[in-house]
Amino acid sequence: MKVKYFSDTDTALVEFSNREVVETKEINENIYLDLDASGNLVAMTIERAHEQASLPYISFEQIEAKEPGSALK
Repeated sequence: MKVKYFSDTDTALVEFSNREVVETKEINENIYLDLDASGNLVAMTIERAHEQASLPYISFEQIEAKEPGSALK
């Protein structure tokens, strides 16, 4: 996954894969989803990113799967 920020347009691009985009869906006037031929998410564009998201504060956390049968806490 790659996150790119274009300061000149205040646009964030989150790329989830490098598959070919065949369709773009508008979620609202500032958020767009790019999909591949199977409908899988390829990328998300966020315009007016400072208003729509908490930029420049980006974090990544990987949550490990729990062992089967373990109690949820």
